[in-house]
Amino acid sequence: MPAVSPPTGAPTTSVPSVSSEPSAPRRLAGVATMVGSGLSNQTGAAIGSLAFPVLGPAGVVAVRQYVAALVLLAVGRPRLRSFTRQQWGPVLLLALVFGTMNLSLYTAIDRIGLGLAVTLEFLGPLAIALAAARRRVDACCAVIAAAGAVTLMRPQPSTDYLGMGLGLLAAVCWASYILLNRTVGRRVPGAQGSAAAAAVSAVLFLPVGVVLVLRHPPTAPAVGCAVAAGVLSSAVPYLADLFTLRHVPPAAFGLFMSVNPVLAALVGWIGLGQGLGLVDCSAVAAVVLANALSILAPRRG
Repeated sequence: MPAVSPPTGAPTTSVPSVSSEPSAPRRLAGVATMVGSGLSNQTGAAIGSLAFPVLGPAGVVAVRQYVAALVLLAVGRPRLRSFTRQQWGPVLLLALVFGTMNLSLYTAIDRIGLGLAVTLEFLGPLAIALAAARRRVDACCAVIAAAGAVTLMRPQPSTDYLGMGLGLLAAVCWASYILLNRTVGRRVPGAQGSAAAAAVSAVLFLPVGVVLVLRHPPTAPAVGCAVAAGVLSSAVPYLADLFTLRHVPPAAFGLFMSVNPVLAALVGWIGLGQGLGLVDCSAVAAVVLANALSILAPRRG
């Protein structure tokens, strides 16, 4: 799995790897940070959903984009005036994908719930990981993941196909985000590319904020929930990933990332009362299992 936060998190940049094997205390600290980051990610999305009745998914995402931009600009400190046309191209595409990814995900959460939306979204990076593999076990993993996705989207009287489609759109955007991030990372030094993309995305959402303020003046609790979503799902995961990737092997990081759909289902159930049936839980488990098997299976050559 690529070392990338979920779209409910902030953009991830490349982090220098440590040259020596991390000590046991550092590995434990890294694992604890991963757990905290995952819970923060999904809790932020759940808290943000509480503001949907007032701000709507678009309003919550707009506030999230503002928070993400502030955090990344402070960390990346991009020199925008020095960017060339070759650098601005992928940065602008990344900004568009970043905004679309979060908007489609949060709208899906509003329609089908946190657990199912995050699971469908997770198919994006899983597809990237499996497409790059050439082992039989990866083909089996693809079949397992596809079976889980089909089960989640099976026809039912209460099935929200638009919500499911938005979850899959978030998956496509996340896969695109990963590929674009690689390109931006090669063309723009450090975290400057991700910071610039977050800033552009925030600017694109400024009209949304203006319309909300003029047409439906937001309440303080709603704005507080949206800001909390930005902090918990953008700032905390981004900073946590910077620490984790220095103390946890990439394989372990990718393996833990696959647990995010489970965390989302648990947070949705405990925090929002969004329970899943046995069949849906099995489908979520199938998607997680596919990723885990792909990472844990030994590689030859």
